[in-house]
Amino acid sequence: MGSLQKSNGMGSSALLETSCGYLLQELQIIWDEVGEDKFEREKVLLELEQECLEVYRRKVDTANISRARLHQQLAESEAEFTHLLLSLGERSLPGRPEKMAGTLKEQLNSITPALREMQLRKEERVKQFRVVQGQIHKISSEIAGRTEYNDSTPSVCVNENDLSVKKIEEFQNELQRLHSEKNNRLQRMETYISTIKNLSATLGIDSSQIITKVHPSLNELSGLSKNISDDILDKLDSTVKSLQSEKQTRLDKLQQLGKALSNLWSLMDTPYEDCQEFIHVANLSSMESAEISTPGSLTLDKVQQAETEVKRLDQLKASKMKEFFFKKQIELEDICRRSHMEIPSRSEMEKIINQIYSGEIDHADLLTSMDEQISRAEEEAASRKVIMEKVEKWILARDEERWLEEYSRDENRYSVSRGAHKNLKRAERARVMVNKIQALVELLISKTKDWEDERKKVFLYDEVPLLAMLEEYNMLRKEREEEKQRQREEKKAQIKVVTEHDSPFGPRPGTSSRRLSDKSLNGGFGGASPQRRKSSLGLQPMGANSINSPSQGIPFIKGGKKANRQRAYTQKGFAYHLREDTISVVSSFSGPFSP
Repeated sequence: MGSLQKSNGMGSSALLETSCGYLLQELQIIWDEVGEDKFEREKVLLELEQECLEVYRRKVDTANISRARLHQQLAESEAEFTHLLLSLGERSLPGRPEKMAGTLKEQLNSITPALREMQLRKEERVKQFRVVQGQIHKISSEIAGRTEYNDSTPSVCVNENDLSVKKIEEFQNELQRLHSEKNNRLQRMETYISTIKNLSATLGIDSSQIITKVHPSLNELSGLSKNISDDILDKLDSTVKSLQSEKQTRLDKLQQLGKALSNLWSLMDTPYEDCQEFIHVANLSSMESAEISTPGSLTLDKVQQAETEVKRLDQLKASKMKEFFFKKQIELEDICRRSHMEIPSRSEMEKIINQIYSGEIDHADLLTSMDEQISRAEEEAASRKVIMEKVEKWILARDEERWLEEYSRDENRYSVSRGAHKNLKRAERARVMVNKIQALVELLISKTKDWEDERKKVFLYDEVPLLAMLEEYNMLRKEREEEKQRQREEKKAQIKVVTEHDSPFGPRPGTSSRRLSDKSLNGGFGGASPQRRKSSLGLQPMGANSINSPSQGIPFIKGGKKANRQRAYTQKGFAYHLREDTISVVSSFSGPFSP
């Protein structure tokens, strides 16, 4: 021990050699004193050398292991430090040298504080990521409608390989966007809920039941976190649209009822005091849906009350409606009658009256329909005006034609009597009018065809086609002309035969023998075919008058002024009679055509 203390300032190898030499000397002394064999002495020394070598080797191995561990720790520390730098997105740490010098322990002691600082910074950054990602996850869950998310939910997984400031800024931006979207959704939800409450108040409905039905978390009394998912917002939007549709439906109903009430009040001259109870319903007719927000203004009770009032007034009006309807019917029939158009059937009118009493037809619609029919009748009457004026002239000419024929059959028409000169003047005017009938009929046919082509319908006159009447008239007129010509030729032949057989000194034949026979005047009605045609249109011929038959002549009167005057009139009348060229057509058309 003393030697060891003395050799404290020496190197470790020298100290080892000194200690081993001293011990070896002491062993030599012992062996010399004992007298140990040389061979044994060498054997012991060899063993001592082997044992020392083993001890040295173990110490060296331990030192190598320790050095390798230090190298590994240093490498791991540097690798971790580098990884932390990369994960945190930093290039270098202030205060850490780029190149480290000294022993391994010195280098390890140098990097350990910087590594600890980086680890602390990593832990802090991971906490920030967890907080931000947790909020993102929570808001995303609320937006997605996963209301099961709460504070007890396990922490989100943080990617520790990327803890850079840029990454956390991305998460923060995402969180800010989600916050903005959440606020927008909450605002939309509050708008929907407020709209639902207003609409429910207007319609008289409990809004809390409607809101709770959409989702329980929307009820303020539930205490749950509000579900702001797309599905909930869609349901709220659908609920609002449904309530708006119901509001519009009720408003439309009340507006219809209000118009009906106004019409009924106006129709029956209801006093203002009796209208006061439902005046608010009538005021709704000019309002839009957005303008109505008064609570309880569109409740079902108000709709039902208005419906009851309208039904009551309808029943009261039903007793007066028949009178109004008859007035419209008479007006329509008068228009049709004046224009000789088809009048609606009585059975159809009676059917409509029965529907009025049974309530199967709406009164306002009925009156509107009647007004439309009257308007259409007036329009058609206006389109028929020109033709009807021509028809009236034709009818007047036919009447004059019939009178002229009757006048021509009167054998006393040339006698001196009161009013005879007036009849002569009328006969002259009638002949002028009759001569224009053919042109008038042709014009009527042309205009009637144009009217039918334009309107694609048949022109009826008192339910008889006007063209058929005119064509039948032309046919009869033509047949009568042909028959009259034949009668004239037969008459000429008869007169010629009578003249040849009579003595030249015989009495002069009477003027009546030169007149056309009854068959000549009315021959157009004698044929079977014209008779059948007239029967098909309701035409009836006038009977023949035998006063103009050839067998009855006008005698020659002798003596006195009176007789001479009578003969003068007779001869004058005979001259007129020879110029007669008329056709008698007597028709039995319904309406104004009836004689």
